[in-house]
Amino acid sequence: MTSVEQHTTGDSGEPSGAGPSGYAAARLRLLQEESRSGPSRRSALAALTDDWLAALFATAQRETGVRGAALVAVGGYGRAELSPRSDLDLLLLHDGKAEPRALSALADRLWYPVWDLGVALDHSVRTPAEARKTAGEDLKVHLGLLDARPVAGDAGLLAGLRTSVLADWRNQAARRLPQLHSLCRERAEQAGELRFLLEPDLKEARGGLRDATALRAVAASWLADAPREGLADARRRLLDARDALHLVTGRATDRLALQEQDQVAARLGLLDADALLREVYEAARVVAYAGDVTWREVGRVLRARAARPRLRGLLGTRGAAAERAPLAEGVVESDGEAVLALAARPDRDPVLALRFGAAAAQAGLPVSLHAVRRLAAQAKPLPVPWPAEAREQLVTLLGAGEPTVAVWEALEAEGLITRLLPDWERVRCRPQRNPVHTWTVDRHLIETAVRASALTRRVGRPDLLLMAALLHDIGKGWPGDHSVAGETIARDVAARVGFDAQDAAVLGVLVRHHLLLIDTATRRDLDDPATVRSVADAVGSPGTLEILHALTEADALATGPAAWSTWRGSLVDDLVARVASVLRGAPSAAAEPAIPTTEQERLAVEALRTREPVLALLARQEEDDAVGAELVVAVPDQPGVLPAVAGVLALHRLTVRAADLRSLELPDLPGEVLVLRWRVAAEYGSLPQAARLRTDLIRALDGSLDIQAKLADREAAYPRRRGVVPPPPRVTVVPEVSSTATVLEVRAPDAVGLLHRVGRALEASGVRVRSAHVSTLGANAVDSLYVVDPDGKPLPPPAAAALAAALEAALR
Repeated sequence: MTSVEQHTTGDSGEPSGAGPSGYAAARLRLLQEESRSGPSRRSALAALTDDWLAALFATAQRETGVRGAALVAVGGYGRAELSPRSDLDLLLLHDGKAEPRALSALADRLWYPVWDLGVALDHSVRTPAEARKTAGEDLKVHLGLLDARPVAGDAGLLAGLRTSVLADWRNQAARRLPQLHSLCRERAEQAGELRFLLEPDLKEARGGLRDATALRAVAASWLADAPREGLADARRRLLDARDALHLVTGRATDRLALQEQDQVAARLGLLDADALLREVYEAARVVAYAGDVTWREVGRVLRARAARPRLRGLLGTRGAAAERAPLAEGVVESDGEAVLALAARPDRDPVLALRFGAAAAQAGLPVSLHAVRRLAAQAKPLPVPWPAEAREQLVTLLGAGEPTVAVWEALEAEGLITRLLPDWERVRCRPQRNPVHTWTVDRHLIETAVRASALTRRVGRPDLLLMAALLHDIGKGWPGDHSVAGETIARDVAARVGFDAQDAAVLGVLVRHHLLLIDTATRRDLDDPATVRSVADAVGSPGTLEILHALTEADALATGPAAWSTWRGSLVDDLVARVASVLRGAPSAAAEPAIPTTEQERLAVEALRTREPVLALLARQEEDDAVGAELVVAVPDQPGVLPAVAGVLALHRLTVRAADLRSLELPDLPGEVLVLRWRVAAEYGSLPQAARLRTDLIRALDGSLDIQAKLADREAAYPRRRGVVPPPPRVTVVPEVSSTATVLEVRAPDAVGLLHRVGRALEASGVRVRSAHVSTLGANAVDSLYVVDPDGKPLPPPAAAALAAALEAALR
């Protein structure tokens, strides 16, 4: 009898549930039971499968006459952790006495019923000696046998094999564990860090189920053991998520794809996909941190073992005390780690936790797990506001650069960060749905501090820069605009950690406007006086502008490769120079007409002389753009320039990363010329020749090249792959940012010909594009368009709203 069904006896004398149909029906009933989930369902499914396979084995033995054999579950099945679509990992163990033909028949009677049910099977047939030999040659086989469990047959065969396999594992730990660690690192490089992926692989990614299994193998070596607190629960949550994923998809998949996350969350009783990801990220963080601690301990033990014979030779029978080098008051280095000094008293020294973290990060050392746990258990709470030393130690920790990450995460794993900064809890392990972001909110904040630490020499108040880096997205844990919510939190945190009212106000401004410079530089017309004045009014002082400039760069660099480039940096630098001039009381340089560069002026003169478009394509190598170029186009002012140029670029498979369009008037030359600057990259292959671009542009402007038809043909030939449906385009009128034009902001999925469609819709509406500022962030385009009526004036509000609606409809 199993926990799922009572077996009845049929005419054959065998349990009716032993047949494939009986097992399949019982299995289906088990998976449909609402009351069963998690470990209970996994163990019940394993028990049901055991009963079925045991019956198959008994029948097969009777029919073939093979004795001295055992059916063994290994790997996940050996651990009785069967998810709904897990494969079965089986070993047919035999004593080597059976005839090969009879043994083959026995195996066939076991494997074929499994295959007939469509269950994935990993199988092998070996003697104990063969299994041991294979384990010695293949690390993955050895790992699977560590979890071997008897299902049916001669249990004594497996008992002997398990004893020898475990003994080999422990005796060979010095060789096997580095191999296992290398395997884990290689897998992490390929699959990524689970807790930072929008579509994580629950099994293969770092912090996933394979890493949890690797920690069990390390424990079996008796060389080191993982931190146990929370590890079993983290493993259970990852297994539960995989179970739900199997049930939702009906497939043996470990990748938590975006389109399935809401259904998986619902099956687990969670609020939504964000709640699911946060739970998965929390579990992965526990597993990854346990792995970091465990592998560091493995390395320490192996180094000590290797050094011991040499030390004995040098010191005779006398031992050597571990060297302890002082790092800070109450903090020392011992055996490559930061540890607490023997005289340290966490219960009497409220600053010790921050001093310990700062000293470790400054020295580039990992922190001792024992020390962090002692601090978590005994540390005396800091008074509010914090004393000056505590604030200084926090700033020192944030300014240590890359080592800050590991130290911060170690303190966070034991709850010390949330105790120091309660608002941290809302952003901890919080996912970010924007694909531009590489990290979760909490890790992004620390990465920003790391980037900011390299920029502290550029500002007069590095402490405010580092604190702003830590807090700039702290409002993402609250509803509404995270910058608005974050300003309030930043002011509160500043007061809590002991900054005075003036510094707290500056931090509030930095957090409130941390996106101001990048948004303005990439989406607004810097030659419009209102643009520069609005930024100056928001920032308020040159000192705050200086910090905000560095914060903007640090934030973008910590976001991901799509958020920062040489181009974006030059735009921000230009804006900062103009705003700084205004804040110093000088006349706004933006009020003067833009001065063309020498290259732009040369092209403009040529365009006015020939009355035809001219262009220059300048290849450039950037850190985020392997095959890129800056394209400058000059065209005598005429209708249809923007859609024509954008369409030609699309036809030549050039991806537009950024663009700028403006009108120039040159002295001594009649008429206006439009100058378009584009930052483009080849979709694939090399850049096209400038002559071909110019020829197609001339044809597009005179109407002999039907760009719309060409793009439609390409789209029909290469239909878009199925995937997550992006949100629809949105077009809004941005008020009060320009006194000379109407500003439209277009947010849409980046697609071939998007700018061409935008330009055609604007031409059809009878407006002129005075300037355009194009920005591509990952899979999304954010374009700002400065438009005027035929008389060169801004549109009345009703007309502007109608134009936005018409453009949005055209893009849909």
